[in-house]
Amino acid sequence: MDVSVVKPRESASAFLAGLQSHGRYTFSDADAVMGLSRSAGAVQAVLRRLRSSGRIVALRRGFYVIVPPEYGSAGSPPASWFIDDLMRYLQQPYYVGLLTAAALYGASHQQPMVFQVVTDRPTRPAIAGRTAVEFHMSRLAEGTPADAVQTETGFMRVSTPAATAFDLVRFARACGGWGNVATVLQELAERLDPEALYAGAASVGTPQLQRLGYLLDRAGHPRLADPLLRVLSAKRYRPVLLAPDAPRGEEEAASPWRVIPNEDVEVDL
Repeated sequence: MDVSVVKPRESASAFLAGLQSHGRYTFSDADAVMGLSRSAGAVQAVLRRLRSSGRIVALRRGFYVIVPPEYGSAGSPPASWFIDDLMRYLQQPYYVGLLTAAALYGASHQQPMVFQVVTDRPTRPAIAGRTAVEFHMSRLAEGTPADAVQTETGFMRVSTPAATAFDLVRFARACGGWGNVATVLQELAERLDPEALYAGAASVGTPQLQRLGYLLDRAGHPRLADPLLRVLSAKRYRPVLLAPDAPRGEEEAASPWRVIPNEDVEVDL
């Protein structure tokens, strides 16, 4: 073998710096083996030392995030730096949604405590230092309208304002309950487009349409609620509880949505 063509071993620090110089803050075991030019066993020893020193954090077996010095005390950079790479590594469709998406659109009165992501299968949380990524499942994850939003390291998929509104209702418990959902919808209203809501209603369950329409109407946004009522008018729909997991109470169904307001909803603005 001609040793002159053998790639010299790269130090761990140089390997991480090389990735960062190209705007990359994630890597896999395979990347490390190639970049460090060592055996798989030797690379694992290097990675253990980097993890122990807080230079990297493992989000999944074989997938790592580089921790820049400015995020050393937090134990990880923000999830927006690595979520797209993580989901590509997992080979799962995804979008950033719920309260996280709403906050990106300016509905930030109720800041989410976790970074919320929707994907198409059960997925355990990803914890990196103080950063927690919470996954919710939807079989429609791949087809849900989403925009490519630029991040510090590339792009991430974020549900559109209309898709976010539907999800706030669908995942109400994960969004802090109905009072919080109503508050976020009030803030999100200026970013909602009636035609986008009408188009999105085709793939949404009828009870979800009823609840969203009721909340928008109650919040004083008939222009946004009317497209949903147009869709409902072509359906046969029954009364539904606003809060499915709460007692029915004695309230009658609110017309025309046929939503039984079995939980008090107050907008906290």
